Formats: sequence, structure tokens, C-alpha cells
Amino acid sequence: MSLHPSLQSYADAWTHSVEAISELVTPLAEGEWSRATPCPGWSVRDIVSHVIGMDCEMLGDPRPIHTLPRDLYHVKTEAQRYTEVQVDVRRHHTAPEMVSELEYTIIRRSRQLRNESREPGTVVRGPRAAEETLEFALRRRAFDIWVHEQDLRAALGRPGNLDSPGALVVRDMLLAVLPKTVAKDAGAPANSAVVFDVHGPVEFLRTVRVDADGRGTIDGAPSLGPAATLALDWETYVRLACGRVTPEAVADRLKIEGDADLASAILHAMVVTH
Repeated sequence: MSLHPSLQSYADAWTHSVEAISELVTPLAEGEWSRATPCPGWSVRDIVSHVIGMDCEMLGDPRPIHTLPRDLYHVKTEAQRYTEVQVDVRRHHTAPEMVSELEYTIIRRSRQLRNESREPGTVVRGPRAAEETLEFALRRRAFDIWVHEQDLRAALGRPGNLDSPGALVVRDMLLAVLPKTVAKDAGAPANSAVVFDVHGPVEFLRTVRVDADGRGTIDGAPSLGPAATLALDWETYVRLACGRVTPEAVADRLKIEGDADLASAILHAMVVTH
């Protein structure tokens, strides 16, 4: 038995990103591990700690018993507290310790994925004991690790892999939530349409249509009279959706046509990571 075909793309995306992360951080000097990243409150070391910690949880390892300090300003919710434990417990690890644990975790997780024979719909235990399907767990893992690869690349001045397998997983997951973002979160009016024109290494043109009942759908057909059109590059789209920048900070990279207030509401509502 081997990995189900519908799960292979997620395993491939995880592998591509985690190997890229390993290549990025292995040669770093001790001081470079403390560089700030676009991920609020996290250094290079913290992101690598998060990658290690989440994959250890996917492996079924017990969580560390660790009390967080009270002065972590970026930790505001229970979900963030849960995530921060795996990070804070490694904050004093040296560069060689970090690289060694990352390499060992990659070996163990790669072996687990090679031997994974369960069906995509199998219910597994996710973060904070939530039950989710194996397919969802692997898809979210591929999303998470590609976004953090980009965080590290930004911190280290090593851009790349904006169109890698992980990027395509991220694209599909971000597109899936756009109808809710536009129709419900941003409150686009009934019987309206909003066009997203994204260019760059990953490009797409999508129209979100809001029906008479206020429900949103998405398709690839252009709209003749959209309420708003948002044109931006792929990297900026990802950074906005993942809460790495505010719309105001990247205003020069956005081209807005139509209802400016609606466009602003969408840009502020499209953050999917908290």
C-alpha cells in the first residue's frame, strides 16, 4: 500500500517546501537565526521551531509540557497559545540543534508519508484535538509550510519558489474562501460581482458573484459590470491573505477599479491566518 493518489500532491508540496527550508537554514550563522520574519512576533528560529513542532504532532509525538512567558505580545488567542508552545520551548536552542532536529523530523515525516495507506476521508486528530480528515490535514500542512518558506525567504533575502507545488495548493485554498470573504465578510451587495485579476508567477482571473440571497460563488468567467475589480501580483495577494502586510502598506501594488469602499472591505477581510 502507498499514499492515496489524491493525497500525493499535498505530500509532494510539503516535501518541496520542507527541503527548501532545510537548504535555506542549514548554512545560517547563529546570529541569523534571530532575524525577524514577516510572521508577527516570530524569528527565523521560531518559524523553524513551528515547522518541527507541527510535523512532530503529525507524527503523533506527545506535546511538550511547557509554560509560556506572560510577555509574548503577539500571542492573543487560545489557538495562538497552543501553537506558541512548540515555538517557545525551542527559543534557546542553538543553530546546530535546530538543524539537527529539523533534519531528523524531515526523515521521520517523509517515512511516515511513504508508508501512509489510509483513505483521504479517514478522520485523524488535528491541532487542539480537533477531528479532521487526513486529506484536510495534509492540505493544510502543505499550505502552512509553503507560507512559512516564504516568510523565511523574505527574512533572509532569498526569494523563490513562488510557483512551486505548495504555491498551487495555497492558490486553491485561498480561492475556495473568496466567496465567503466577498459576500459575507465584506458585505458585497446582492446581485453584484467582484473580479480578482492576479498576475505573476501564479496568475488567475476569477469572478465572485453574489446572488439575490447574498450567497457567493466563484468562476473563471469575466464580469461585464463588476462592482469592483482588484488587480495585484501573486506575492502581494499571498502576503495580504496571510496577514503579513496591511492593504495600506502595499497600496502602490494594488490597482482598484469600481467601488473603492467595497474593495477596501474585501482587502481587510481576506486574511485567512490568525
